[in-house]
Amino acid sequence: MSIGPALVLGILVGIFHTSLYVFLRGSADGRLPLLLAGACLGAWAGDAVGGRIGLDLLRLGDFRIVAASVAAWLGIGLIAVISVMGPGRERGR
Repeated sequence: MSIGPALVLGILVGIFHTSLYVFLRGSADGRLPLLLAGACLGAWAGDAVGGRIGLDLLRLGDFRIVAASVAAWLGIGLIAVISVMGPGRERGR
Protein backbone atom coordinates (compact mmCIF):
# COMPACT_ATOMS: atom_id res chain seq x y z
CA MET A 1 0.00 0.00 0.00
CA SER A 2 1.35 3.42 -0.89
CA ILE A 3 0.20 6.91 0.05
CA GLY A 4 -0.35 9.24 -2.86
CA PRO A 5 1.57 12.50 -2.99
CA ALA A 6 -1.58 14.63 -2.93
CA LEU A 7 -2.41 13.67 0.66
CA VAL A 8 1.13 14.29 1.93
CA LEU A 9 1.52 17.56 0.05
CA GLY A 10 -1.95 18.65 1.17
CA ILE A 11 -0.90 18.16 4.77
CA LEU A 12 2.34 20.09 4.22
CA VAL A 13 0.54 22.96 2.49
CA GLY A 14 -2.06 22.98 5.27
CA ILE A 15 0.62 23.13 7.96
CA PHE A 16 2.38 25.98 6.15
CA HIS A 17 -0.74 28.10 5.75
CA THR A 18 -1.92 27.42 9.31
CA SER A 19 1.49 28.50 10.58
CA LEU A 20 1.32 31.64 8.46
CA TYR A 21 -2.18 32.42 9.79
CA VAL A 22 -1.09 32.03 13.40
CA PHE A 23 2.05 34.10 12.75
CA LEU A 24 0.02 36.94 11.20
CA ARG A 25 -2.75 36.81 13.78
CA GLY A 26 -0.55 36.29 16.81
CA SER A 27 -2.44 33.38 18.38
CA ALA A 28 -4.96 30.67 17.61
CA ASP A 29 -6.86 30.83 20.93
CA GLY A 30 -7.30 27.07 21.24
CA ARG A 31 -8.53 26.61 17.68
CA LEU A 32 -5.22 25.35 16.30
CA PRO A 33 -6.31 21.71 15.72
CA LEU A 34 -9.46 22.85 13.93
CA LEU A 35 -7.55 25.39 11.85
CA LEU A 36 -4.98 22.77 10.89
CA ALA A 37 -7.66 20.25 9.93
CA GLY A 38 -9.54 22.86 7.88
CA ALA A 39 -6.39 23.95 6.07
CA CYS A 40 -5.20 20.39 5.33
CA LEU A 41 -8.59 19.24 4.09
CA GLY A 42 -8.97 22.45 2.10
CA ALA A 43 -5.57 22.00 0.46
CA TRP A 44 -6.32 18.40 -0.41
CA ALA A 45 -9.72 19.32 -1.84
CA GLY A 46 -8.28 22.37 -3.61
CA ASP A 47 -5.84 20.16 -5.48
CA ALA A 48 -8.69 17.91 -6.59
CA VAL A 49 -10.91 20.81 -7.65
CA GLY A 50 -7.98 22.48 -9.41
CA GLY A 51 -7.48 19.29 -11.41
CA ARG A 52 -11.15 19.19 -12.39
CA ILE A 53 -11.34 22.78 -13.58
CA GLY A 54 -7.86 22.82 -15.09
CA LEU A 55 -6.27 25.41 -12.79
CA ASP A 56 -2.57 24.72 -13.39
CA LEU A 57 -0.83 27.98 -12.54
CA LEU A 58 1.89 26.41 -10.39
CA ARG A 59 2.38 22.68 -10.05
CA LEU A 60 4.65 20.40 -8.10
CA GLY A 61 4.39 17.16 -10.04
CA ASP A 62 0.66 16.44 -10.15
CA PHE A 63 -0.11 18.70 -7.18
CA ARG A 64 -1.66 22.10 -7.94
CA ILE A 65 -0.16 24.45 -5.37
CA VAL A 66 -2.16 27.60 -6.17
CA ALA A 67 -5.53 25.85 -6.04
CA ALA A 68 -4.52 24.04 -2.86
CA SER A 69 -3.37 27.28 -1.22
CA VAL A 70 -6.57 29.12 -2.08
CA ALA A 71 -8.70 26.27 -0.72
CA ALA A 72 -6.53 26.04 2.42
CA TRP A 73 -7.21 29.71 3.14
CA LEU A 74 -10.92 29.12 2.50
CA GLY A 75 -10.81 26.31 5.08
CA ILE A 76 -9.01 28.53 7.58
CA GLY A 77 -11.50 31.33 6.95
CA LEU A 78 -14.45 29.00 7.41
CA ILE A 79 -13.12 27.77 10.76
CA ALA A 80 -12.37 31.34 11.88
CA VAL A 81 -15.88 32.55 10.99
CA ILE A 82 -17.58 29.57 12.64
CA SER A 83 -15.54 30.04 15.80
CA VAL A 84 -16.50 33.72 16.02
CA MET A 85 -20.18 32.89 15.52
CA GLY A 86 -20.14 30.17 18.18
CA PRO A 87 -20.85 30.66 21.85
CA GLY A 88 -18.31 32.95 23.50
CA ARG A 89 -16.21 32.30 26.56
CA GLU A 90 -16.13 34.72 29.44
CA ARG A 91 -12.65 35.97 30.11
CA GLY A 92 -11.27 36.49 33.57
CA ARG A 93 -13.11 33.64 35.28
